Amino acid sequence: MSRRSLAFLLTGLCAVATLGFAEATLGFAANQSTPRQPTLTPQDSGTPQGLIAVSPVNKRVVWASGRGGTFAVTTDGGASWRAGVVPGAESLQFRDVEGVSEKVAYLLSIGTGADSRIYKTADGGATWSLQFQNQDLDAFYDCFAFWTPSRGIAQSDSVNGRFPAVRTTDGRTWEGIGDNQPAALAGEAFFASSGTCVAAQGKNNAWAVTGGASPSRVLVTRDGGDTWNAYDSPLRGSPSAGLFSVAFRDARHGMVGGGDLDPSAPPFDQTAISSDGGKSWAVTAQQPNIGTVFGLSYAGEAGMDRVKSKTVVVTGPGGSAWTPDEGDTWFTLPGVTGYWGVAFGSPRTGWLVGTGGRILRVDF
Repeated sequence: MSRRSLAFLLTGLCAVATLGFAEATLGFAANQSTPRQPTLTPQDSGTPQGLIAVSPVNKRVVWASGRGGTFAVTTDGGASWRAGVVPGAESLQFRDVEGVSEKVAYLLSIGTGADSRIYKTADGGATWSLQFQNQDLDAFYDCFAFWTPSRGIAQSDSVNGRFPAVRTTDGRTWEGIGDNQPAALAGEAFFASSGTCVAAQGKNNAWAVTGGASPSRVLVTRDGGDTWNAYDSPLRGSPSAGLFSVAFRDARHGMVGGGDLDPSAPPFDQTAISSDGGKSWAVTAQQPNIGTVFGLSYAGEAGMDRVKSKTVVVTGPGGSAWTPDEGDTWFTLPGVTGYWGVAFGSPRTGWLVGTGGRILRVDF
């Protein structure tokens, strides 16, 4: 299955996902050992465009991005959102966003060749500057992540056995570092499902998760992208399957999520955890039947190097769930389907974004 076919299938999943969710504090289940469910509050994004990625700066300032060159931002915790379209990007899909402050943010658009771009605003979205435009006709950038407001990395699918990744160290210019990464497997690629196929932590740690080939892998750097190692994942990898999302709560403990986009695929594992920085992985207890995981996030303070909480929320077109203990037990978020991305601005408050411009605030 080609990358274009995968992108089409991702778009199709957006259209067929079941809609609907409850706005309520759900309280204790009959089994008193069940943790209290979070409060789910729908919010008005100000756009009908599908939203794919979300990046809280804190519990007040949150950026989101999606189809039709769209971005959205709130500065009051989501009580009100302001949406806009980047001029010249009306036909693009912003599959990733990095919020820095209420004024500063980055956007990454997907697509082959020149459609893969990185924009930056310094005035709250009033204007945007084009920082990077891919010149490789076969490259396809999927996601990016930042260590600081001026240091980040963006990942592309493989081209002729090589990953054409780029890095910024000044928040303005981007340089190629693809030669620093391990050789790619045949067909190996990243999934642009929620902007979380790469995660940065601490001063120099980053993890990039792949699919499209067997085995699915985790690429790890400890020096800001100068050198990398590749480690096999236990989740299935194939042209339609692999790892879609990664998050680490500190330098050693993290989770990956993924699955298979083929609707006829046999059952598959969805999540795995690592306690050694990504070198080895153990499949978690099976989640509720929500299907492929497009995005996941620890419940923690945005921008913090270490998150104490083991609470994780996972989401995808088929449903959403959460775990209070890093995957030992799972609980469904009832009726929450069609959401692609999730991220937290504080240990108790996060946001899910999805089809039709929907935004759902989650409060633990």
